[in-house]
Amino acid sequence: MLKSYITAAVSYAESYQHIPEGFYKENPMPATTEQAVIMLSSHFYESRDGSTGGFFADNTGAAQQVWNTVNLLLRLDRRWQV
Repeated sequence: MLKSYITAAVSYAESYQHIPEGFYKENPMPATTEQAVIMLSSHFYESRDGSTGGFFADNTGAAQQVWNTVNLLLRLDRRWQV
């Protein structure tokens, strides 16, 4: 289960950063992207019961905070060409 969450998080990162699928299998992952993948896969794991906040279920904005932070981290290594 954890492996599938990590795979999904890496796939999201590659898509968000406009890089080819499987890029991080053959290339080093920047530290900011690695942190985003850790955060996102942790969020998937903590929210596996369908709740929006997972570990931080008492905070209704927790899920949005996770996605905002993940996207900010991924933006640092994004390829901006059209």
